[in-house]
Amino acid sequence: MSDFQNNTIAAISTPLGQGGISVIRISGDNSIEIADSVFKSVSGKKLSQINGYSALFGKIYDDDGSALDECVATVFRSPHSYTGENVVELSCHGGIFVTNQVLRTVIKSGAVLAKPGEFTERAFVNGKIDLTESEAVMDIISAKGKAAARSALNIKEGRLRSEIDDVKDLLIDSAAHLSAWADYPEEDIPEISTENLLSNISAASSKLEKLIKNYDCGKAVKQGIDTLIVGKPNVGKSTLMNFLTGCEKSIVTDIPGTTRDIIEETIVMGNAVLILSDTAGLRDTDNPIEKIGVNLVKKRLQSCGLVLAVFDASRQLDEDDFNMIDLLGEVPSVAVINKTDLDCVVDVDLIKSKANKCVFISAAKGEGLDDLTSAVEDLTGAAEFDENSAVLSNERQFQCASCALEPLKQAVSAIESGMTLDAVTVLIEESIQNLLELTGERASETIVHSVFSKFCVGK
Repeated sequence: MSDFQNNTIAAISTPLGQGGISVIRISGDNSIEIADSVFKSVSGKKLSQINGYSALFGKIYDDDGSALDECVATVFRSPHSYTGENVVELSCHGGIFVTNQVLRTVIKSGAVLAKPGEFTERAFVNGKIDLTESEAVMDIISAKGKAAARSALNIKEGRLRSEIDDVKDLLIDSAAHLSAWADYPEEDIPEISTENLLSNISAASSKLEKLIKNYDCGKAVKQGIDTLIVGKPNVGKSTLMNFLTGCEKSIVTDIPGTTRDIIEETIVMGNAVLILSDTAGLRDTDNPIEKIGVNLVKKRLQSCGLVLAVFDASRQLDEDDFNMIDLLGEVPSVAVINKTDLDCVVDVDLIKSKANKCVFISAAKGEGLDDLTSAVEDLTGAAEFDENSAVLSNERQFQCASCALEPLKQAVSAIESGMTLDAVTVLIEESIQNLLELTGERASETIVHSVFSKFCVGK
């Protein structure tokens, strides 16, 4: 934190390349002073003389007094800025050379080059956002679909934090009461009833269970599901890959075994984001190179999140098809019966009995995409995704929520088995610690503050 207070940082905040404008952001105690040393407005007014949320037009000058570019300088004064510090944004013409020259001039004037993510880190340290909102910034930037973008914006605006705060309030209320009752007996604080304690823990657990249950659904929308296209050679896997990506990602021939490596592309199907992989045809082969590809597919099947298992509608199932079906195991799968423009002779009933979903398409003719999209959305939960709901965005948040839920389950068992309330208090505090880790807060200060504010200890 002391480094933040002593350093004023600067960085290019727009993609580096040719464009209409580039923005160099400066944040820290000396940001306005540094900006004034490189910027001169056409009106002669200094940035230090204007209010926050105000801008001046002028030019940027390097250290020998040469004009580098025209510029609009915008001032955001602490604490009403993204980082909570004094911030100046210099908007110059877009271009790699000009932008870098402006940044170098700012650094020569006393700023330090910002580390990756440091502006958002300062916003967190200065209490402008919590950890979930910090992570939502990157989710907004990396969103690949409308639902993912809207969900990330809601999280950035505090939707998840609000839900976690509700859970924390229930638990902190119970922990504070239990701690005050045990530690300050002279204050005649009433003992919390078992019924009220179980009610609070149950309500908190229900909220956490809902967040945890919806995590996979949110992951399908926001992070993407590792998805394999599998099938024996020449059933149309590469044609399906090209159909879904909209470009020639995979080579399509009539020669079996053409695809030997795994070809990846990220696509959006409705609300679902798929990290899609076209794979080598699954079959017994003596070709050593093709065998490597087949073994790689078998290994990936053990860890992927979704399988699009492709079958040829015009051919009866054979040993390679049955072997592939056996490999699917418990992995969520959509059976894709391809080449429906030809006479259908494949055993559809058997395929339906082995896969979670079954759809009919003609990848070559571009038919059946809507049905496949619906099946993928239904199977991944993306169809039911509510972009306005609180959603755990990543594995860190998921683990924190899971670790918060487990001691609550233990607390219920402890109460029902007649254990002392001291043991229950420890379990509730453990849950609170995990929730505070999720949002980036500190637990002990929060509980102590609640004890003193609610129970007037020591009056």
